[in-house]
Amino acid sequence: MAFLGGVKNRVSTVLETFLGKAKANSKVARGLAVGSTAYRKAAALKLGTPLLVLACLSMITLPLPPVLLDILFSFNIALSMVVLLVAIYAKRPLDFGSFPTVLLLTTILRLSLNVASTRVILLNGQNGTAAAGHVIESFGNVVMGGSYTVGIIVFSILVIINFVVVTKGAGRIAEVSARFTLDAMPGKQMAIDADLNAGIINQDQARERRLEVTAEADFYGSMDGASKFVKGDAIAGVLILFINLLGGMIIGVFQYGMSMADSAHVFTILSIGDGLVAQIPSLLLSVASAIIVTRQSGQKKEMGAQVAGEILGQPKVLYIVAVILAVMGIVPGMPHFAFGMLALISFACGKFIEKRQEKLKAEALKAPTKEQMEAQGGRPEQRELSWDDVNEVDVVGLEVGYRLIPLVDKKQNGELLSRIKGVRKKLSQDLGFLVPPVHIRDNLDLAPGAYRITLMGVTFGEAEVQIDRDMAIDPGQVFGKIEGLATKDPAFGLDAVWIAKSDNDKALSLGYTVVDCPTVIATHLSQILANNCSSLLGQEEVQNILNIVAKNQPKLVNGLVPSVVSLGLLTHILQSLLQEGVPVRDMRTILETLVQYAPRSQDPEVLTAACRIGLRRLILQDVAGDEKIIPVITLAPDLEKVLTKSLESGGSSGIGIEPGLADRLQKSLAESSADQEMKGEPSILLTSGVLRSTLSRFVRNSIPALRVLSYQEIPDDKQIKIVSSVGATQKMVGQ
Repeated sequence: MAFLGGVKNRVSTVLETFLGKAKANSKVARGLAVGSTAYRKAAALKLGTPLLVLACLSMITLPLPPVLLDILFSFNIALSMVVLLVAIYAKRPLDFGSFPTVLLLTTILRLSLNVASTRVILLNGQNGTAAAGHVIESFGNVVMGGSYTVGIIVFSILVIINFVVVTKGAGRIAEVSARFTLDAMPGKQMAIDADLNAGIINQDQARERRLEVTAEADFYGSMDGASKFVKGDAIAGVLILFINLLGGMIIGVFQYGMSMADSAHVFTILSIGDGLVAQIPSLLLSVASAIIVTRQSGQKKEMGAQVAGEILGQPKVLYIVAVILAVMGIVPGMPHFAFGMLALISFACGKFIEKRQEKLKAEALKAPTKEQMEAQGGRPEQRELSWDDVNEVDVVGLEVGYRLIPLVDKKQNGELLSRIKGVRKKLSQDLGFLVPPVHIRDNLDLAPGAYRITLMGVTFGEAEVQIDRDMAIDPGQVFGKIEGLATKDPAFGLDAVWIAKSDNDKALSLGYTVVDCPTVIATHLSQILANNCSSLLGQEEVQNILNIVAKNQPKLVNGLVPSVVSLGLLTHILQSLLQEGVPVRDMRTILETLVQYAPRSQDPEVLTAACRIGLRRLILQDVAGDEKIIPVITLAPDLEKVLTKSLESGGSSGIGIEPGLADRLQKSLAESSADQEMKGEPSILLTSGVLRSTLSRFVRNSIPALRVLSYQEIPDDKQIKIVSSVGATQKMVGQ
């Protein structure tokens, strides 16, 4: 009892000291429990790990007095208890993410104490059983009970429990968990991307979930290796015991002249006490390791609540146990009182749980549903309206009929989600800014196979698809007809046919382009987003672009926005560029151009034209590739003079152009553009800088393939070849 009281006092002292500091700063205590960022960043605790490692090295090399050994062994036991309790109360394995590191440090501490105690035992063991401190002496006397054989057997049993049962099982679970976690990483990443594309989560949430997946893989990988620490520690404990025992007896007999009996008595107590003082913390940490690796990552409950809820959640199980115990209790020769008492307790617990569940069900049934209240003529209680009831309009939305839900359901491996992700990625790379996520929802008002694409809540496209068929699109030259349902390609308006999937090969052999339903919808979405990309770029997106550019060129950004160009004006300029099909990938050139021209003029059209000249190589590359000679369509000098004069009189809107002239000009440009397309060459209208923006708006919707460039937008190293001059051979101006 004196031993137990002494150990209890020492453990209590250490725990009070440790927990007292934790109460003084609760945030630091929580950080110690879960390895939080606040704990790691605390300046006072940054030196904890290095000091612990240095202390372990000093214990290995320097002799320690018995009093200090008592304190360190008590601290080791207390630390193991703390780690075990943190593991029990952790709701998820990642809540104790630093556990592999803690396991390594505690193992090093324990082995260092073994080395230090071994030195003291072998040097001072002849002085008696208290030579290595009272903790080792007390553990040895209590466990041995005066018998060497009992002490060795008890120690062996502890080692077997620790090494063969707990550590081996925990190591196997950690190994399998690490393997399965690594194998599941690609699927989890795809699920996160699918949720992000569907608009279920935002970028910050997706980033947080990716970090959690990575942390989970790192944790189980570390636990797979950390479990080997405890295994090696158990083996080391056995070896250290026999080294202390044999070495001590030899030293006691031959060096200090002790009798064999006295030497065996002293060094057996010291060796077994030292082994037990090390094995008990090792067993506690092995149990903590097993608890951590057997917890489910998805559960966010404490272990006690989870186990109680799952084991005691079925009262009929307790009834069956009560019956079995009662039957065993009436068998002759069995302890009737013990089995009978347990049977009564099991039955009482079952009745208590059953009544509690019935009470919860009754309370749930008492609360009337909305339908019941409406049927009784009543109304459910209406809460006060708030801004939370105002739904924000989705920037990009996709509504689908109920037959298309499998295409957008990740649980059913919906292919459309990955296609939409690819569309967003491709457009973001081409345009130079992140295309907003597509919010997908079902709409029962649509036809079963219909879908609708909206931008800012406005419908920009809708069509109906045949989910059990593929679309065969006529690219303009096919070698025969194919049976199916005639339709139009929703993206480009080409003639198409819905065909059975078994006719795909036949359609391909006839020259058709065959695509499935997800591709049809994704292509339609891509075309709408590309044609209306300027409406997707707002001030928030522009600010994000500036933040990225500022990382590499802070002076360029800080010197321009907002001192020279406001964020609103910059957004207007970028939207104008996108409207004319110019990507904003090269933000450096755009910002440098604005730095040069913005102090002179704040006119958006002037600054947009200046940016186009700065981006002329990029513009021409997107239109004509790397060709040295550029085929262009021009306006006859007389016609250009008339248009310039009309523009001056009618303003930049082009209202001054006579309607008949506008009609004939549009037809001539359409014919010239079609001729260029038939030749497989780019369709470019080259005109003066004064007319460029007006003519670009004039042909933007009627002749989308025609790109309007000014003379200043042709690089010096490019040559032009005039393939057509509109107004040179026919009379464009009416009388």
